[in-house]
Amino acid sequence: MKAVLYRRYGPPEVLEYTDIPEPQIRDDRILVRVHAASVNPVDWKFRSGKPRIPFLRLPRIPGMDLAGEVVRVGNAVSRFKTGDAVYGLLSAFSGGACAEYAAVPEKNAAIKPRNLTFEKAAAIPVAGLTALQALRDQGKIKNGHRVLINGASGGVGSFAVQIAKRFGAEVTAVTSRRNLEFVKGLGADRVIDYTTEDFTRSDSSFDIIFDPVASRSFTECKPRLSPRGVYISTLPSPDTILRMIIGSIVGGKQARLINLRTRRSDLETLTEWIEAGKIHPMIDRTFPLSATAQAHVLSETGHARGKIMIHISQ
Repeated sequence: MKAVLYRRYGPPEVLEYTDIPEPQIRDDRILVRVHAASVNPVDWKFRSGKPRIPFLRLPRIPGMDLAGEVVRVGNAVSRFKTGDAVYGLLSAFSGGACAEYAAVPEKNAAIKPRNLTFEKAAAIPVAGLTALQALRDQGKIKNGHRVLINGASGGVGSFAVQIAKRFGAEVTAVTSRRNLEFVKGLGADRVIDYTTEDFTRSDSSFDIIFDPVASRSFTECKPRLSPRGVYISTLPSPDTILRMIIGSIVGGKQARLINLRTRRSDLETLTEWIEAGKIHPMIDRTFPLSATAQAHVLSETGHARGKIMIHISQ
C-alpha cells in the first residue's frame, strides 16, 4: 500500500511517500481503507522531534484522524461489518492515518455522519472531540455563559465556537483580520482582531477562556476571568500546572488542561449534531497523500482556516 512515513526526526522534507505492507489487525481492530485523513499540530510536532518522545518507534506513519470503509474486522469486533463507512482516530503515539489502510481500534471509531463526505468526516475527530471535552468537561459550560475562544478560526477553534453556541453560550472569538467574517459565520457573537486589540487588556470578563492555540497564559488571562471562571489550554506549562494545583486547594479562578479522551459516545454526539445541521467541519485545503509534506508546512504556519486535509483514495 502507499503511505507517508518518516525514518528520522526533522523538517517536513523527512516525510517519504512510499510502499509498505498493509497493517495486520488484532481481534479488537478493524481494517479501514482510508479515504481521507487530516493534519493536526501533534503530527508535525512529533515528526520534528520536539518534544522527543523516548518510546516513539521509527519509521512512523503520521496522522490521527481518518475516514474510510471497513474492509476487514477482527474476531472480537461486534459493532462494524465489512463495507461500513466509518470515521475515527488513532492514538497520537501510534499514528498511521496517512496511508491507504489503517488498523483502527473498534472503540475509536463510529459510523460516518450520513450527510458528510469522507473528507469532511475526517476533519472531525481530534478537533471536534477536543473542543467538546474542553468546553463541556473542563469548562462545565452552561446556557448563558460568556465564553472566549482564542484562535477561533483554526481546527479546534472553529469547532469550539459552534459547540459553545450549541450550549447556548455568548461567544467572543479571537482571530486575525482576514478571518473575522469567517468566525462570524460560525456563530460568534463578537469577534476580536488580535492584531489590533488585546483581549487580556479589555474590560470584559468571561466564564470560560479556551485557548486551543495555547498562545496566552493563565496569568495573562486571569484578570479577564469571572470570579469562578475557567481558563483551558491544550498545552501544559509551568504557569498552568501551578494554577491547577493552587486552584484545587483555594478555589476561585481555575486553570485546566484538555487531555483528549477517545469516547465513542462523544463521536456519536458529534455525529448527531452534524446530521442535524447544528455544527459543520470547516476545511481550509486538501492535499493528495503524496503532498503530505506540503500539508505539514501549511499547518506549521498556524494560519489555517479550519482543517487541513489529506486525500487518500476514492
